[in-house]
Amino acid sequence: MTDVDLSIDRIAEAAKVLDPAFRATPQFVDEQLAAALGRAVLTKVETLNPIRSFKGRGMDFLARDLAPGSHLVCASSGNFGQAVAYAARKYGLRADVFAAAGTTPVKLRRMTTLGARVHTVDGDGREEAAEYVVRHPGSRLIVDGREPAIAEGAGTIGLELLETPGIGTVVVPVGDAALISGTARWIKAHAPEIRIVGVVAAGAPSALRSWLAGEVVVDPKFDTFAGGIAIRRPLPESVRRTRALVDDMVLVDDAAMLRAMRLAARTLGVLLEPAGAAGLAAIAEHDIPGELAATVLTGANVDESLLPGLLRPAS
Repeated sequence: MTDVDLSIDRIAEAAKVLDPAFRATPQFVDEQLAAALGRAVLTKVETLNPIRSFKGRGMDFLARDLAPGSHLVCASSGNFGQAVAYAARKYGLRADVFAAAGTTPVKLRRMTTLGARVHTVDGDGREEAAEYVVRHPGSRLIVDGREPAIAEGAGTIGLELLETPGIGTVVVPVGDAALISGTARWIKAHAPEIRIVGVVAAGAPSALRSWLAGEVVVDPKFDTFAGGIAIRRPLPESVRRTRALVDDMVLVDDAAMLRAMRLAARTLGVLLEPAGAAGLAAIAEHDIPGELAATVLTGANVDESLLPGLLRPAS
């Protein structure tokens, strides 16, 4: 796909040089989960690392080429901000993160602990981060979903998934779309028969609406507890890449994600945040094709207020 600005060679390179803390993550079929869903599902667990999410892959790949002392600025709902903070600490950089005031406290705390200077703002932080860069010459705005290197680093997940034979469909949550774009780029180049399905929060459907329209469609408001996939304004780069690489997109509501979080806790022993469970929710709620479906458990920075409900025994 020559019209997609993501490099197969760069994804292959990333698979060799990424921080070992983020690559070669577990992927397996769990019999209890399969019984509960009535089908075989390959789960790839991206939560057992220092930031509890897949975001470290892309940011590590980008940051390794930056000059020591570089000043990084980003907007984040939490997981990407952790990735920026972790990479900054590792490579001797500085990090400022702009986050919405309603960001989950556990994510705010973890970004700060990793060394980022965190600014909470009323919006999603994009405008504030961009304005900060203008006021601070020499700083660099890092936009998750726009930077090819971030999607290429995330694309190593696709390379690893193909180590398991027989996958018919790969189901991936869609936020800023670096994960689904990079993963699909590798899979479509090496196993084009595999379908790629994106999962979008029903309370924040702009990514799906933009994918259908082929252009950015803005939702001025959203209503979902899945902060990792709560997107109001998709990036043009994300829309272009998903249009070229993604076969279908489906919606899941908060109730379905909560059920999937409980299912993962009960069967896999993994406590997922809502966006991290979106792929499982889609497999449970939709008729996903293929004898073996695969999904990525993308994050485990779960709001602590949800833990008692997740750990409650099934009725």
